[in-house]
Amino acid sequence: MADTSLKDRLVQMLVKSGLVTEEHLREARTIQKDDGGQLSRILIEEGFVSSDELMITLSEHLGIPPINLGKMRVPGEVAGLISKQLAMFYQVVPISKVGNTLTVAMADPLNVFALDDLRLMTGMEIQPVISNPKDVHEKLNEIYSDKHGLENILKDTAVPNVEVTKDDDEREIDVEQLLEATGDTSVIKVVNVIIVQAVEEGASDIHIEPFDKEMRVRNRIDGILYERTSPPKTMHAAIISRIKIMSKLDIAERRRPQDGRFGIRLKGRDVDFRVSVLPTAHGEKIVLRILDKSSSGRKLEELGFDDDALVKFREAICAPYGMVLVTGPTGSGKTTTLYAALKEINKPETNIVTVEDPIEYQMMGINQVQVNPDIDLTFAAGLRSILRQDPNIVLVGEIRDQETADIAIKAALTGHLVFSTLHTNNAPGAMTRLDDMGVEPFLVSSSVIMVLAQRLVRRICESCRKEIGIDAATLERCQYKPVNGEPAKFCHGTGCHRCSGSGYKGRMSIIELLKMDDDLSSLVVTRASSAEIKKLAIQHGMQTLRMNALQKAAQGLTTLEEVLRETAPD
Repeated sequence: MADTSLKDRLVQMLVKSGLVTEEHLREARTIQKDDGGQLSRILIEEGFVSSDELMITLSEHLGIPPINLGKMRVPGEVAGLISKQLAMFYQVVPISKVGNTLTVAMADPLNVFALDDLRLMTGMEIQPVISNPKDVHEKLNEIYSDKHGLENILKDTAVPNVEVTKDDDEREIDVEQLLEATGDTSVIKVVNVIIVQAVEEGASDIHIEPFDKEMRVRNRIDGILYERTSPPKTMHAAIISRIKIMSKLDIAERRRPQDGRFGIRLKGRDVDFRVSVLPTAHGEKIVLRILDKSSSGRKLEELGFDDDALVKFREAICAPYGMVLVTGPTGSGKTTTLYAALKEINKPETNIVTVEDPIEYQMMGINQVQVNPDIDLTFAAGLRSILRQDPNIVLVGEIRDQETADIAIKAALTGHLVFSTLHTNNAPGAMTRLDDMGVEPFLVSSSVIMVLAQRLVRRICESCRKEIGIDAATLERCQYKPVNGEPAKFCHGTGCHRCSGSGYKGRMSIIELLKMDDDLSSLVVTRASSAEIKKLAIQHGMQTLRMNALQKAAQGLTTLEEVLRETAPD
């Protein structure tokens, strides 16, 4: 507010001195309202006042001395105190350094956001002096070799207003507005641009990484990391601090890893961020996992199940008791599949309780418990308490140890339907994994009714999909065999604006569905190897991950490259 009143007094002074008429002022404000920009710059560009007259008026009113940059030489060590990106963007020329005070020439010393950011990024006190905008521009071109800089991050980027939501304790997150009405770029806006761009691209993670002389921003889109235009290294500490404040983390702690979260509202969508801070050799790296609540409402038929597998999976999740396991590496879509299953069977007459680490999406009608090892609320402890809550259906986020596995299996044997996940490479491997944890094979064979192994492959972009021919030798190496004599239609994406030239848009599940029967149960009891279980399951109609992926490639939904990247040979 103080800054606005100061500018108002300056304008009044220009009118009072006769340099600007009331009519010119009204016209300039109309242009500012329509097109944006600084009022002083509009007055100069429209010819209502000269830059020299404005500079003198500013100097007299603010008591800040003017300076002629024309013949001034800026030492290289002083110029290096501010990166060329920031100097160009803020139109600020570093002139001299005395002690911990840096003197800078500015055409607009009223730009308090620029002064604050320069103070934050240099760690020095900033002393502004006034200069002609034309002289500032020419001196910057003289000092720095090019004009490329921080503005590239913002080039052609429309940044919508972002509302920061309340955290889990229903307290407002104490941060400034992410988008300042002045249009000035600050650390706040740079962080906003990074976040908004990632959300609009459909990224699952944002990586902000420091290196020796630069920092790098990468977004994971459809499972692949893509580099994005990065701010200068001088902004790294300020960006990390900004995200820490938003996540309620300790900004003074730089030696230990930290974890937090925050939420925003963007264009009517609620988006949560899980934040992980990790100290590295060149500073702290931050990874933000994006949890778009709008994607938590997906249905099973939208996940890539074929018709036969969908029928079998629905039968399993509607069973009165037993255990359904979903296996796969981190980021393979296990949680999304389980949430879709819970959404389908969530009814008023059913008591569903989950124990998760972390709770990625909150679902209406389901009681969700957050694991907290600091108070000994582990998966096992949470599961014990859940079983005293009269549940019909229980979801255990992950079976990590023998104790959790034992309680979950016994729950499945005592009339509860239990969902959980395991980290195994395929569905048959879940049986041997539970055996390795110390669970008796006869308990596994009696409780597990289905295991679903899952991976995610990128979908070919529908806008640039093109059919291609694949030679027989390549198909043989990939182990492709036609299904029911259906003609193959292999495709790839040529790249277009919709998919940003990648040829892919979105992802889909490929699955390996093992449905337990008497013959498979007998093998499990005898501690048969996963290879033996897999062989028998295939004979009983199971499609392996490779088979399912090849079938989807033959339907023109994904590429052979994706099949080979995500699946192992049978």
